[in-house]
Amino acid sequence: MFLTKVFKFDSAHNLVEYHGKCEALHGHTYRLEVTIQGTPGKEGMILDYGIIKAIVKEKVIDIFDHKYLNDIVPQSSSENLVQWIWNELKSPLRGDNYELYQLKLNETETNFVVFRGD
Repeated sequence: MFLTKVFKFDSAHNLVEYHGKCEALHGHTYRLEVTIQGTPGKEGMILDYGIIKAIVKEKVIDIFDHKYLNDIVPQSSSENLVQWIWNELKSPLRGDNYELYQLKLNETETNFVVFRGD
């Protein structure tokens, strides 16, 4: 089974190694989908949504929301951001019956990257 929780955060960035429109400072309302793969335990759940929310808030949202992303990930493309997020979440979102399966990061409503690990 797959369990997904969705988050949003607002951040600013610029792509310093890119030459084009996104080279200039700009912002996005990012949408992050965190998908866990697992089997329900004795409580009938893979993992409580509240636990996912607390982990993602501490490890990602509190760090990225209303921040300048280049201070955290110098070349803050969606591809680099999703890899950074994966590295922060893969250990805390791993248990006896579940593990982090996939991240989907929308930079805009129509542009996104999907990442499934190393």
